[in-house]
Amino acid sequence: MTREQKIYTTTLIGSAGNLLLLVFKFVAGILGNSSAMIADAIHSLSDFITDAFVLLFVKISAKPQDHSHDYGHGKYETVATFFIGMALAIVAIGIVVSGALKIVHWLNGVQIEAPGMLALWAALISIVVKEALYHYTAMQGKACHSQALVANAWHHRSDAFSSIGTVVGIGGAILLGGKWTILDPLASLVVAGLLMHIAYKLLRDGLMELTDGSLPDDTEQEIMEIVQSYPAVAEPHNLRTRRIGNGIAIEIHVRMDGTMTLFDAHSLVTEIEQRLKSHFGPNTYVNIHMEPQKKNGGVS
Repeated sequence: MTREQKIYTTTLIGSAGNLLLLVFKFVAGILGNSSAMIADAIHSLSDFITDAFVLLFVKISAKPQDHSHDYGHGKYETVATFFIGMALAIVAIGIVVSGALKIVHWLNGVQIEAPGMLALWAALISIVVKEALYHYTAMQGKACHSQALVANAWHHRSDAFSSIGTVVGIGGAILLGGKWTILDPLASLVVAGLLMHIAYKLLRDGLMELTDGSLPDDTEQEIMEIVQSYPAVAEPHNLRTRRIGNGIAIEIHVRMDGTMTLFDAHSLVTEIEQRLKSHFGPNTYVNIHMEPQKKNGGVS
């Protein structure tokens, strides 16, 4: 099975789970009179929509390089990750508005009806299903080196986390009753807070990649150590890095003995390139610029 097929299969399995859950949650939220459960259902709906984004953009990102994309189409996967973050942020804002309005009404003396047991059972089932989908999707995402799939896995886990808050809110409202029914809309705000946190991380990382942000310092240090491990290479400098979808790009300048033959210099650089690709993955783009160095240490 190809990388693209694995991503498609994993996403389709998640989509099937999301579709079943969102229908169940909406029914349970409406019949069980729970704003927290309806907020949870909206979250599952956003999961289902983002699955569609992943399927669309991963298909495009799998296309090889062409005359219009010399570095391939990998960043379309980053675009998918960014859209997932945007979807989470929009859902979170909507939940905050809905929950806040119910709390304001409660403060003004409007009694909130306690949710039913159906809503509580829906939340418990959601935790089990979404946590299982998280582990499965994250495992496949790491195996395929797919950022979009890993981001989607966290979308599943955020739903599981939100359902935990929903269980607390709905359970508290049912068991304590009376004025404690305020716990239900309060739980929806907790859900929104979790969503906003995850959305921020996805948007931050996606924006960093789309604007060609450098790789982390520890990754760049690994690159320098690999290059410096070759005795014939001196003074590596001007290191530039960035991420391209599920791969990375490395550009670096090195100094080598100016009397070395072109054949030997090219063979050494090719060896370094292959080692970097072996370490960081086959989709790594490596560009090593050679500068001559005289034996006495001066630069030609």
